[in-house]
Amino acid sequence: MGLLSWIIFGLLAGWIASMITGRHLGCILNLVVGVVGAFLGGLIMELVTGRGFSFRFNPSSFAVAVIGSIILLAIAGLATRKGD
Repeated sequence: MGLLSWIIFGLLAGWIASMITGRHLGCILNLVVGVVGAFLGGLIMELVTGRGFSFRFNPSSFAVAVIGSIILLAIAGLATRKGD
């Protein structure tokens, strides 16, 4: 994928993940969360399935990116959580 595709892919994955988790982020943070989440999701899928990492723009890659972004947001939420 080209750089523009990664940006669009990351923005969409991060935005959807932020909507699902209820953590409303800005455009730049959605991009960062989406790209890092795609990488995290890809690594998790590689560990679980044993198949190689895919850099294609298809529905299964997008789903993995959104799931990775949700996991990333959950970890960030736990790390920034104030003591109850």
